[in-house]
Formats: sequence, structure tokens, C-alpha cells
Amino acid sequence: MEKALIKRFHELGIEELKQVTELHKLKGDFINLECTLPNGQIAKVLDDDKTYYGVEVCKRNSDRCYGLAADSRQMLVYEYGNGGTDAKLIVWKRISD
Repeated sequence: MEKALIKRFHELGIEELKQVTELHKLKGDFINLECTLPNGQIAKVLDDDKTYYGVEVCKRNSDRCYGLAADSRQMLVYEYGNGGTDAKLIVWKRISD
């Protein structure tokens, strides 16, 4: 599943994500950031009790990072500042196959 998820992240069209070659198993309560959703609401979208595949990728020429998380049903990309501050959800996709 990890290789398939990496391929999906590469296909999102975000240049920095093309450098991702591995994902790590991370606890939901560690990576479940309170974030601004595309509609402006603030929420957490992951399950604190689940484990996800994820990794952090630094943005080029920026002090912000991308945080990737996925399981067998969904994948998401956060963008955030130092220590997960000012997190924004930029991709949240259901995995259907």
C-alpha cells in the first residue's frame, strides 16, 4: 500500500511531493493538526486513534512545510509553519480503489 500511496502523492501536481520516496507509520494523535479547511472552518480531520502513512516535506524557498497523511480510504496534504502552526488543508481526497 505504501508504494501506491507514494504514487498518488506524486500525481497531485505539487512539485515538492515528487521527491517523496518513503512514508512512515504515524499515530493520528501526533499528525492530526487543527487546520483551516477550504471553506474557512477550522477543524481536525483525522482520527486520533488510527495509524496513518505520512511524511513531512519542506517547501522550496519557504519556511513552510507540507505534511502528508494517508490510509486505505483517504489521503491529505496540509501546509503549515514551524511546529505545525497555521495549518491549512490543501488536499483531501477519498481513495476509491
